[in-house]
Amino acid sequence: MRYSSNTFITDQDLAWEKVAPGIKRKIMSYDDHLMLVKVEFEAGAVGAAHQHFHSQTSYVVAGEFEVTIGDETTILRTGEVFYVQPNILHGAIALTNGMLLDIFSPIREDFMAAAGLLPAAAAAS
Repeated sequence: MRYSSNTFITDQDLAWEKVAPGIKRKIMSYDDHLMLVKVEFEAGAVGAAHQHFHSQTSYVVAGEFEVTIGDETTILRTGEVFYVQPNILHGAIALTNGMLLDIFSPIREDFMAAAGLLPAAAAAS
């Protein structure tokens, strides 16, 4: 396996990474095939529309979000979930302060690189 987080992770030991105005994230755990990312939003923050080849499912830990996947938009609240198929345009707007847990398969190497978590050989390639 190329990548693997620690077996047990303590939230307060992980640093937040600011990724956009009003949005910060922590890469919580990962291996080559699966990644869990905690994302905190301030009210009004925009997770800009984007697409990637990864499968994604996201759990609304707290708050209220307007989520658009493809041509469909809905409001999701605490305890609700959305799924994004690979290569589908999607984005979210935080209607309140909130938090998502994003799960990706395979791992988001772009997130790993931005957080400085790639091994030296992988980061150089």
